[in-house]
Amino acid sequence: MLEHLKAQPTDPTRVVIIGAGGFVGGAIAKALAAAPIPALPLTRRDVDLLAPDARDKLRDRLRSTDSVVVVSALAPAKTNTMLMQNLQMAHAVCDAIGAVTPAHLIYISSDAIYADDANPVTERSAVAPSTLHGMMHAARELMLKSASTAPYAALRPTLIYGSADPHGGYGPNRFRRQALKGEPIAIFGEGEERRDHVLVDDVARLAVLMLRYRSIGALNAVTGNSVSFHDVAHLVAAQFSPPAQVLSVARPGPRPHLLHRHFDITDCLKAFPGFRYTSLAEGIAQAHRESVGRA
Repeated sequence: MLEHLKAQPTDPTRVVIIGAGGFVGGAIAKALAAAPIPALPLTRRDVDLLAPDARDKLRDRLRSTDSVVVVSALAPAKTNTMLMQNLQMAHAVCDAIGAVTPAHLIYISSDAIYADDANPVTERSAVAPSTLHGMMHAARELMLKSASTAPYAALRPTLIYGSADPHGGYGPNRFRRQALKGEPIAIFGEGEERRDHVLVDDVARLAVLMLRYRSIGALNAVTGNSVSFHDVAHLVAAQFSPPAQVLSVARPGPRPHLLHRHFDITDCLKAFPGFRYTSLAEGIAQAHRESVGRA
């Protein structure tokens, strides 16, 4: 399970967020500002990790007293080209932290690294990805862990949702957007697949806890509650008045390779006994309020 190098929570001197302009990185930056904990948020405008000078630009911004959170990725990685671009980005980060060893290093990974048949999934489940996206995260975890002697931890979220999500993947984010446009919420088949969904704010809160305890090892950011997409769709639909229509549509291809995924969250409860995940109903309602506010 996750180990803490600090017996009591202590604010880092400074947290460098690589990928602060993205959905998850932005949430972590917001959580650090609320703490408040000093942070240096880096976006692509500051350091383009695919540029030839990425290593040098990043190295020049790092201090040995920094805690570093690596979030930046081209995701989801669906092609060989995207896989290689993500590894190139990680290579630049590895070179920089190899030159300036930080005080702490956290990588925001994914539960896609685990074998499909690992049920229930724990932090000790086999790392055997079946997708390019999972392979990308597994490779980057190993690269970053091997790049320096900095205390290292990986935070592995499952499907993340929130009002600022830019991807609109199948699930709460897409369903909300369809309903906001006045369209029916479309679910494939009967929406019988059961998956865990975690609010982006909860991922950010866990990252801050790991920073404050200087945690090492791995932790899954998962609620332990797997819900069918049918039920997720109706939770989203209920945010509207009258409720949005939920429509079953034919699948565009075969049923997904990963039909159901369940998690055992014992390690999270042991590592952070006071931490509680936001319920799916509450999180969907929060995302809806935020989306309506932005509109």
